[in-house]
Amino acid sequence: MSLFIGIDSGTQSTKTIVLDTTTGQVVATARASHRMIPGLPPGHAEQDPKEWTAALDMTLEAVIAKVEPQRIQGIGVGGQQHGFVALDEGAEVIRPAKLWCDTSTVEECTLLTQELGGTAWIIRELGLPFLPGYTAPKILWLKRHEPANFKRLRQVLLPHDYLNYYLTGHYSAEAGDASGTALLNVRQRTWSTDAANAIDRNLIEFLPQISHPQTTIGVVRPQLAQRLGLPPATPVSTGGGDNMMSAIGTGTIREGIVSLSLGTSGTVYAYSERPLIDPNGEIAAFCDSTGAWLPLCCTMNVTRVIDHFASLFGFDKQQFEEAVRAVPAGAQGLRLLPYLDGERTPNLPQATGMLSGMTHRNLTPQHMARAALEGVARGLQYGLKRFQKLGLTPTEIRLTGGSARSALWRQTLADLFGIPVIKIAADEGAALGAAIHAAWMVEKGNEPRGSLSRLIERIVHVDESTRCIPDPDTHALYQS
Repeated sequence: MSLFIGIDSGTQSTKTIVLDTTTGQVVATARASHRMIPGLPPGHAEQDPKEWTAALDMTLEAVIAKVEPQRIQGIGVGGQQHGFVALDEGAEVIRPAKLWCDTSTVEECTLLTQELGGTAWIIRELGLPFLPGYTAPKILWLKRHEPANFKRLRQVLLPHDYLNYYLTGHYSAEAGDASGTALLNVRQRTWSTDAANAIDRNLIEFLPQISHPQTTIGVVRPQLAQRLGLPPATPVSTGGGDNMMSAIGTGTIREGIVSLSLGTSGTVYAYSERPLIDPNGEIAAFCDSTGAWLPLCCTMNVTRVIDHFASLFGFDKQQFEEAVRAVPAGAQGLRLLPYLDGERTPNLPQATGMLSGMTHRNLTPQHMARAALEGVARGLQYGLKRFQKLGLTPTEIRLTGGSARSALWRQTLADLFGIPVIKIAADEGAALGAAIHAAWMVEKGNEPRGSLSRLIERIVHVDESTRCIPDPDTHALYQS
């Protein structure tokens, strides 16, 4: 029995699993929630990193107690992307972390773009533009709005980097997660001195070294290992961003497969053997955590929009779906532009939503429920179409997230996309990918891609009973 721990530290909670790579089964799970900092101005979203470490300790203790600890061979960490963790000279957290969903940095994005000569040059240099969600403008925000805190800055970490530091005491970065900072040249997998200097001449010194994806960044600190009951010198892999770990956990390591995560936000991502640079900057040209690339599109308005419309009419999830099914596809002309939280793709952080096509016939709770579902789905389709224009040809869409369990969601997406849709059998997502990544680190060998493929083939499965084939007539209706 070979056991590996996988950790997914997200915005709302930390989920930790133990994977038995011999059987391919998850043998222990635990979850602990995080709190957001309340009362911040509109557009600001922050968390105390102590929330993450407390949740990490709690979930590690819980899963280790359910297995034979001496069989644990490694740990992998996945974390929410783009968050800015600022450490001082003593490795103390200077202030709460600004998160991926913080949109307070619109002005900083404009200033950085102007400083570096415009969006076209930035995309050529970095592979993606400066967007409010990314880390780079958050660092400039700190310099402009909290200069005393910026003077204390000595280390810039992402959330997963910070958890790796907490576990091992070593600073490290990984190209997949680092590509979401807008400070990395994604083609070369190296920090961009030009981008860092646009913020501050000293910033390049505060960025951790980029580690190879199939390496150990260190071992769990002896005191922490003893307290948690881990074996001495338990290795920790580089890990990566939650999207990069989810790509491994869904088997998105060959071209043709596109994965779609349905959560508070919606994320569409695919595997690419080459950097996939969008000249419009709408598809993020991220690296993945295996040595390849992970073009990605994120939309901000998914389940929160559905939950909002359901609450308007007092629907629970089942009642909401019944309301949608009571109305034909297309909602008889009623359309929702679902930008209730602004939007990231397209980059419209201050946009608002719009309901259009209203008539006496279609202005009902049932029609609005269908318009909400179809509006959210069209937002995801926007990114998928952009993938196709850039040369990717999806043959299958793999779904993760809570809404992936819904046959209505799956069929709606299949009909809209015109591509078969199927749910991943496991619900662990990024945590599963992090555990597989840790196992890959230990296996090493002369065929790194081959060993990862074999692990995924043994562990990651789709649920064939959930496969949805597009209905030609409904797809034609949506196309029109």
